[in-house]
Amino acid sequence: MRRLGDGGERLVVVHSLEHALAAAEAAAALGVPVTLGSAAGAASYAGAGWFKALIEAAAAARPEAALGAVLDCADEAGTALGALRHGVRRVRYSGPDDAAERLAAIAASAGATLERRWPDRVLDLLDAPDPGAACRRFLAGNE
Repeated sequence: MRRLGDGGERLVVVHSLEHALAAAEAAAALGVPVTLGSAAGAASYAGAGWFKALIEAAAAARPEAALGAVLDCADEAGTALGALRHGVRRVRYSGPDDAAERLAAIAASAGATLERRWPDRVLDLLDAPDPGAACRRFLAGNE
């Protein structure tokens, strides 16, 4: 299992297509990579399909942006398994270690990754009045 955030990864928690596009735009403009993360437990209420479509739309709108993505499945092993089966390449799971080990093996066999924690540097766009400006500041290292 990898630990999300190794190597200085910056994660922007997105709640909408507007947020994902703002993060992709800022990453492209600054020439830096960004990981788009879902809200806590989003896999259970928004679904893997929604998140995957959101990421694909942001990537299509800004193909020059270096985007990664991780879907938070909280402590729901079944939800994490479903996300992997739906083709999500990175999932975050906060449940018991024994289940995490089994999920990590399943993820690896599918060419995916199971994450156990968020990185230290996270920007959550939930209440950002100007998501684009917040992303530019964050990705430039000014936040």
